[in-house]
Amino acid sequence: MSATLGSLISRLQPDWSIRVYERLGEVAQESSNAWNNAGTGHAALCELNYMPENPDGSVSAAKAVSINEQFQISRQYWAYLVSIGALPEPHNFINTAPHMTFVRGKANIEYLKKRVAALKDQPLFPDLEYTEDLERIAEWTPLLAKKRNPKQKVAATRIVSGTDVDFGALTKYLFTDIAAHGAEIHTNHQVTRLKRQKDGTWRLRVKHLVGGTPKEVNARFVFVGAGGGALALLQHSGISEIKGFGGFPISGQFLRTTNPKLVAQHQAKVYGKAAVGAPPMSVPHLDTRVVDGETALLFGPYAGFTPKFLKTSTWFDLPFSIRLHNLGPMLQVGLKNFDLVKYLVGELMANREKKMQALREFMPTAKTEDWELITAGQRVQVMKKDPEKGGILQFGTEVITGADGTIAGLLGASPGASTAAPIMLDVLARCFPDRMGEWEPKLRDMIPGYGTTLSSDPAAAEASLAETAKTLQLQA
Repeated sequence: MSATLGSLISRLQPDWSIRVYERLGEVAQESSNAWNNAGTGHAALCELNYMPENPDGSVSAAKAVSINEQFQISRQYWAYLVSIGALPEPHNFINTAPHMTFVRGKANIEYLKKRVAALKDQPLFPDLEYTEDLERIAEWTPLLAKKRNPKQKVAATRIVSGTDVDFGALTKYLFTDIAAHGAEIHTNHQVTRLKRQKDGTWRLRVKHLVGGTPKEVNARFVFVGAGGGALALLQHSGISEIKGFGGFPISGQFLRTTNPKLVAQHQAKVYGKAAVGAPPMSVPHLDTRVVDGETALLFGPYAGFTPKFLKTSTWFDLPFSIRLHNLGPMLQVGLKNFDLVKYLVGELMANREKKMQALREFMPTAKTEDWELITAGQRVQVMKKDPEKGGILQFGTEVITGADGTIAGLLGASPGASTAAPIMLDVLARCFPDRMGEWEPKLRDMIPGYGTTLSSDPAAAEASLAETAKTLQLQA
């Protein structure tokens, strides 16, 4: 998110100075790191949580279409940067990986049929394939079908134009690009305090973590893109807009294999249905991953709990985030999400064999010795006040901006990095409304779909998908 915002500003307003402060020794080592997330180009092609079944049994495509629209904006911006040489060869950060769904049992199959019916005429979901034939599924990806009971009722969908994204590599490339345009990237620097000045600027206290002395810097605009660390910094800023917000940390693990015989039999990202009470980020999926040019398979995530808000932070993050203004909403969330608590307890108690059993529901032939357990990135779900319920747990991203537009920050998780470009465009519109008219021609040049809705124009959708696929060297 921070790298995307810096990239946009460096092109829209090249005379502005940009400074980036990163607490760790390198950028993109927390949530953006390739092994700390699933790398799915979240376009709602396969993620069932974006199309939940309503109480009356109906299924709406609205949210899935909205997520896809946002991903297309990101794709268009990446394609533009590739076309001007600001990003390297696309295969260094994005590759084609068909997106599939896979379900078992009569009820889930009926749901999947309704999902297909709702999406089949959507321009942004072209060539959506559906099958209940195990042999057909075996053609798509053999590991799902090999040694599966042929009497088991299964169904799957596939869109071959899905993607796998190395967001760690992409983030580093974006920072390299803005540094080439004059931005200063300071690693091993931690912002410990933000204070609003009388003239409307911000005074930041920055601690050098490798022997340097603390310093103070002034800024006319501050973006807090610190992942799980954003909540604390926004609270320190004292802006009223952060009142009522809390965070619920969820940790995770993945099983990973680099066994070439297995990798060769699975080229897809295959998503299933989440367990009852599971957060959307815990939807089980078996994924192709391409990281640093090497292909691997990833399965998970297995959710867990720690009070940390970042992998590299402290155990005091959660208790130190509690304030009088967010205590009520947080308690309400705890009381009303018993299924989530039950799910997390079950996940914490799961041993290695139970984790392998979950994998074998996707891949019946999975052998324990082929897979290693790795720790995923921390996710901090948003908890906030709600007029009717007192407090709600929000599974998404939340942009927080100060009333005068001099500070903004991002809370939340999925779909995250896939929608970085449209979310940062939203930040620009909120914080620099008087400049958007001046910037619009450049924005339309960089992002042809800016201000439009592709899903309402089949011809435009087809053209955009084809053009970005060509530039990014993806399957159309």
